[in-house]
This record gives sequence, structure tokens and C-alpha cells, in this order.
Amino acid sequence: MIEKLDFYINGQWVASSEKNTIEVIDPSTEEACAVISLGSQADTDAAVAAAKAALPGWMATPPAERIALVKKMIAIYERRAEDLAQAMSSEMGAPIDMSRSSQSGAGSWHLDTFVSIAETFEFEHPLGDHAPNDRIIHEAVGVCGLITPWNWPMNQITLKFGAAAIAGCTMVLKPSEQSPLNAMIFAEIVDEAGFPAGVFNLVNGDGAGVGSQLSAHPDVDMISFTGSTRAGTAISKAAADTLKRVHLELGGKGANVLFDDADANAVERGVRHMMNNTGQSCNAPSRMLVQRGIYDKAVEEAVRVANSVEVASAHTEGNHIGPVVNELQWNKIQDLIQVGIDEGAKLVAGGTGRPDGLNKGFYVRPTIFADVNNQMTVAREEIFGPVMVMIPFDTEEEAIEVANDTPYGLTNYVQTQDGARANRLARALRAGMVEMNGQSRGKGSPFGGMKQSGNGREGGKWGLEDFLEVKAISSWTPEHSS
Repeated sequence: MIEKLDFYINGQWVASSEKNTIEVIDPSTEEACAVISLGSQADTDAAVAAAKAALPGWMATPPAERIALVKKMIAIYERRAEDLAQAMSSEMGAPIDMSRSSQSGAGSWHLDTFVSIAETFEFEHPLGDHAPNDRIIHEAVGVCGLITPWNWPMNQITLKFGAAAIAGCTMVLKPSEQSPLNAMIFAEIVDEAGFPAGVFNLVNGDGAGVGSQLSAHPDVDMISFTGSTRAGTAISKAAADTLKRVHLELGGKGANVLFDDADANAVERGVRHMMNNTGQSCNAPSRMLVQRGIYDKAVEEAVRVANSVEVASAHTEGNHIGPVVNELQWNKIQDLIQVGIDEGAKLVAGGTGRPDGLNKGFYVRPTIFADVNNQMTVAREEIFGPVMVMIPFDTEEEAIEVANDTPYGLTNYVQTQDGARANRLARALRAGMVEMNGQSRGKGSPFGGMKQSGNGREGGKWGLEDFLEVKAISSWTPEHSS
């Protein structure tokens, strides 16, 4: 079994101040694959102190030098990509092929994007022609607590780290205790790249411990958190006393709206998107709204696709879905599937229990509910598993009303060949992102939501700006601007 008991603080791997260990469970086997330490207040304080001490020097480092270090780091990241993929496959259950391509690959993608954005970003610029001696400076927010989830570990770590590092912030990362191994490899990558001591620190812990300590810490200037809406609410309350900036990327219950003229692949595309990462994505299209004229046919197609989705160990190569992350999550999903049955939703694929032939491991049957109304529990709660609900609608106005009738507002999807209608939907849907006709958002597009899906944006220049303060200066002397 892997032992990773130290934390990365002030450029060194150091022992935890107290002996408090937990096992990391491989969800494919239900067996421990590693043991880690959980940090205490003393560990959190040490990491924050290191970040605070490093902040003046890192802020004063020219942006070009900060960008160059991130560039150097990308090459090391790519060399360690297989280590990262194997770690995530073992600790959170992403099938190894998907872990290599999407889970690990997301990290280098985001870091590369930040470099491209930062090379043309104006960290200093005049206010405008009307005020030539007024200067606007974009400078680091300060010490940032980064709290990241288990479902897309490298995706979220790099979205936060890349922006924070280039902005000139110093950091304390608390990765999920469910998937900490990839984060510790990431710390090794940062160390090898030669970032100054204290710029990046890592302390393992749980939300109630290190997470709460960072959220309330008087020397932390910003918390960037990805996780559940419930935890985001608690973090906001803990952070309020110190008035720190809080960036939240939270849950979702995305609507995928299929009109009668949707393309022939729309249903299959929607189901496979839902099942990707075993349904453990906040932007999953978990509510498929289908116009009445194609509804019956869409249900038949959804059942066909769901029944064709293979479920297998994360350690097996191939195009299948793996287990969900842990027993707690497995039980929650089972309970919600049963609630759907009890409330009268029509179970047309999957259901409770493990898939045939899988008696050990946290595997869930790819599940489809039809004839759902938007007040049912399975239509309102984020299930975070491979479970999709199908809701019929008649008119465009009804589709918009149902899609927006949710406390969440992260990602919605529209399938129609009518360009004017697609644009109307995109404007009317209350979500931070709308994807249409299977077209992914472009490189550098901002990721984030509204309502109970959180605030702030990650990725591209918007992600960088979230880690920057705006300073307005009068009577600037241009010849002394360097």
C-alpha cells in the first residue's frame, strides 16, 4: 500500500504535526490503495504562514517570469501524466483510458490555456484617452485557499493553480481526501519546476478540518472552492467574518432540451454525455427535456444507449464507465433511484443494485427514468451518478419554464436545427453556460454558474481575473512604469 503521510509546506515535504491517518479506498475493489495524513490547525497555520511570507516576492515577480515557470511546469506535467492517470483511476474510479485522456489531459490543457491568455493580458494599462495619467493595475488577490473535489481532480486543481500562479497569488491547496494522490504528484511537479518556496503549499484534510480552517483563516484572502452547494454555503458563512473573497463552483441539474427537429444523434449524445465519468460531473445533462412529437422514440433510443453502456473496473482498458467514488455515494444513488421508483417515475433502464457480474466495487447500473415531472425528487436533486430523467414538453415556453425551474444554474443544453430558436433559448436559460447541438465551448471559455451553482468563473481570462484585484492610480509617471 502507498504511504503518503507528509505535506508540502514552504518548499519541503514535512511530517504532519499530529498522527491522524485515513485510508484511501479504491472504488473498483473496495480495498485500501493508500494511506494519508489529515492535517491539523497547526499544519494549516504553517502552510498559510509560508504562503503569506512568500506573497510579497511572488507578487513582485514580473508576470513574464511567472508565466515562464508555468510553461516549464507543463513539460514536467506531461512527463508525469501516466502517474497522474494511474493515481486518479485508483483513488476515484475513472477508467484508465478516460483517466489518461480526459482526467489527466485536462490539466495540461488548462495550464497551456492560461499561458496563452496571460501572454497578451494587460496587467497594467492606462484608464483611457480621457485620463492619460490614470493607471489601472491588476494585482494578486493575495493568499488563496484552494479546495478541490474528487470527481475531476486535476481539472479543478489546474484551473485554480494556473490562474492563481500567473496572477501572483500564493496558495494552500486542500485536495479532496477521497482523491489526494494525484494532488501530491502535482506538488512534486510544482517543486521540480522550481517555484519559490511558499508559493504553493499542500495540506491534506477533510472539509470539517482543514477546509474549515482555511475558510475562516484571517491570513487567507480568498477561497476558491469546487464541490457541493451545501459545503459552499458553509464556506461562505465561515469566510464572512474575515470578508475574504469567495469563489464557488457548485452543483448542477442541467437541462438538455431536445426539440422535434433535433439531429439524429441528439439522444445518444445526451445519454453518453450523462454517463461520462459515471455521472459524476456537475455539468452533466441529467434532465433530458423532449418535445412531445419525438418523445416516445427518444425514450426508446435512450434505453438502447443506456443498456449498451458497459460498466467495469477502472483498471481495465476500454470504453466503459467505472464505479462511483465511494460507498457513501453509492448508497445515496441507490436511495435516490428507489425514491424515483416510489414517486412514480417510470424506470425504463437500470435500477437499484450492481450491474450483473459485479459483486464488489461501487458500481451503479446506468439508469433512465421516463415520464418524470419536474417536481419529482429525481428531477430536483443532484444525484451525481449515472442516472438520467426524461421529461416531455409541448412548447418552447414550457421547455424554458421547466429548464429554469431549478435552484441550480450551471450548464444547459439545446438541440434544434432552428438557429433563431437556439439563440432564443440560449438567452432565456438561466445558466452560466449553454451548449448547443453537441458543440463544446471553445478553448478559454469561462466555466461557472449562477444561482445555487455558485459564483465566479474558471478558465481563460475570466478565470485569471478572479484571482486579481483592480487598483486605480492617479498621476502615474509613465517613464518610471517598469
